[in-house]
Amino acid sequence: MAGSPLTKKAPLTGAFFFFWLISFSLQAACPIPGKLPTYNVRKVVDGDTLRLVDGRSVRLIGLNAPELARKGRPAEPYAREARERLEQLVRGSGGRVALRVGREPRDRYGRTLAHLYDRHGRNLEARLLAEGLGFHIAFTPNDALVSCHAAAERTARRAGRGLWRRPPQRSAWQVGRSGFALVQGRVIRVERNQGGAWLQLDGPLVLRIERRRLRSFDARALDRLIGRRVEARGWVIDRGPGRGVNSANSRWMLPLTHDGMIEVIR
Repeated sequence: MAGSPLTKKAPLTGAFFFFWLISFSLQAACPIPGKLPTYNVRKVVDGDTLRLVDGRSVRLIGLNAPELARKGRPAEPYAREARERLEQLVRGSGGRVALRVGREPRDRYGRTLAHLYDRHGRNLEARLLAEGLGFHIAFTPNDALVSCHAAAERTARRAGRGLWRRPPQRSAWQVGRSGFALVQGRVIRVERNQGGAWLQLDGPLVLRIERRRLRSFDARALDRLIGRRVEARGWVIDRGPGRGVNSANSRWMLPLTHDGMIEVIR
């Protein structure tokens, strides 16, 4: 028997209430810091990048959205959904967004690094994270919203939304290419040298903290990680054959630039 109009509308009503509640809680957790300049958006490039009418490309701080198809690689899960959702959020803000530029204002590609807010003062990275359309990522010194972004991601993770419907975590043994990854493994060794600190996982992956980044970490806490299972996130680098590195036990390297990129699981 076909469902009644009431039963068809109920899920939509629930979804509306859910996203209203999320929006309200995130606005409280990631408040807009006073009055910010606003700009017209020309184009949403992907789930974490857009282009302004003034020609600037803006990379959202604290969010890594799935990659669209490029250079022979297929689109990652939820890449199109993330771009479409960001487009929808921008349209809902009248095509204008407020920018809170990071302490480090540009990345190596020349893009402006900024937090984005809509006309109601809601942080757009937090909204995408809470809907499971990207991963939280932390960088020094652009870490003003680390806590609220992490909380937004936990909201999606606990509810199994978007990227979290199927666990995206990989073990160190499952890492097979460079690029962003969420990796879990047991720390079997911690070493220090002129290059910084190195945390070897139980698999061909090592976590590296550059010497200049060590001040952002608790040195004693790093030593206590031996034998603990951790989850790390970031961009994996291939140190395989032909790269001049003896990497038989650690072909893959994941640089850590902020203590928010690693978490003890047990």
